[in-house]
Amino acid sequence: MTERLVIVGGDATGMSAAAQARRYRNADDLEIVVFERGHFTSYSACGIPYWVGGHVHDRDQLIARTPAEHRARQIDVRLRSEVVELDIRGARVRSRDLATGTETWTGYDELVLATGARPVRPAIPGIDAPGVHGVQTLDDGESLIATVAATTGRRAVVVGAGYIGVEMAEALIRRGFDVTIVYRGTEPMSTLDPDMGGLVREALGGLGVTVAGDSEVTEIRTGDDGRASAVVAGDREYPADVVVLGIGVTPETGLAHAAGLPIGGHGGLLTDSAMRVAGHDNIWAGGDCVEVLDLVSGMRRHIALGTHANKHGQIIGANIGGGYATFPGVVGTAVSKVCDLEVARTGLREKDARIAGLQYVTATIESTSRAGYYPDAAPMTVKMLAERLTGRLLGVQIVGREGAGKRVDIAAVALTAGMTVDRMTTLDLGYAPPFSPVWDPVLVAARKAVRAVEERG
Repeated sequence: MTERLVIVGGDATGMSAAAQARRYRNADDLEIVVFERGHFTSYSACGIPYWVGGHVHDRDQLIARTPAEHRARQIDVRLRSEVVELDIRGARVRSRDLATGTETWTGYDELVLATGARPVRPAIPGIDAPGVHGVQTLDDGESLIATVAATTGRRAVVVGAGYIGVEMAEALIRRGFDVTIVYRGTEPMSTLDPDMGGLVREALGGLGVTVAGDSEVTEIRTGDDGRASAVVAGDREYPADVVVLGIGVTPETGLAHAAGLPIGGHGGLLTDSAMRVAGHDNIWAGGDCVEVLDLVSGMRRHIALGTHANKHGQIIGANIGGGYATFPGVVGTAVSKVCDLEVARTGLREKDARIAGLQYVTATIESTSRAGYYPDAAPMTVKMLAERLTGRLLGVQIVGREGAGKRVDIAAVALTAGMTVDRMTTLDLGYAPPFSPVWDPVLVAARKAVRAVEERG
């Protein structure tokens, strides 16, 4: 008898799960139905800022596999079809055709929830005015590009200074806009410690970006034409011809919550290591709608990244298909850039270590991306956290120019392996003057962290 796999969400997790399950089982054995409320499947949302900024010239370059390509593999992709209810007891979902309004029940043997995350959109006056844009989907990107092309004014305000905020700042600079970033925290990039965030603020200012911290946006004012004209934060008003929201995201778990599925403290679905929803043998979830295990702190976190989402889909598809795979957890690695500034982090911030009850030491060093005598050696700052008594690496943050960001991968591997900073100093990293000083900056930070452990441990 043919079983049916129903997948809610047709992007990274959903389509990876569908493709992987199809590799294991043919259509006579497993029917696969995917409900996607948008117009596209399998696309890179992370690439949208680079499309807006002109690094990527065509929308279709961001699409890894089209609906037609999935259908050719006997995966029934239903676009513009939104699942509006989960009936767990009856093992079925209710979907709505967004073009006609027609609603249909579809039964399942296996269910995958890949609903992703939704952008944070504060309930303030003017938030829905024309000229105010999010950047979550390809439709969002198309809308923003159209606005940028049609706008004669060259003033842009980005609300939020996280990864999306700084990436959109670069995109708008490349489009010829004067950019202001408005955010609530004391420093941009709250995924960094404040001292490292301060380096980002200084660098943004050097790029010509107006940086407005400690600023809670209370209103987006509109002109006589009804379009956004200014962003109000505190007692300041920032003129704007375009407003971009980069405040962050939260797990899209409304359907799951209504159906009584387990939700964690960060709002994401709770799963086991096989990505099966806790307490439900035939329901799976992955991507931005779930919480994951932090391998450093041992606590659960919500991290919205395409890297995790694709891995989750592969794991889910393999398990549904009859194989076996697990997702051990994450160390929280992320990297971003704005113009020639690169920002990276992995592991715990000081705040995270305190929450986890860990005693720690820190070490911060300044170095260069290449040997100091080699042309174009670029500066970078590396901050390292280590457990005070054991010397176990807890986290690394890097702010610098070309060649800085991807060095965080050294630390990500060390964190995953549970290495101490002392053990890190013996790593056999590649060296040549065009690529690194004889002591790589990450290892210089590790040496300084060893001394901090010896002094305080």
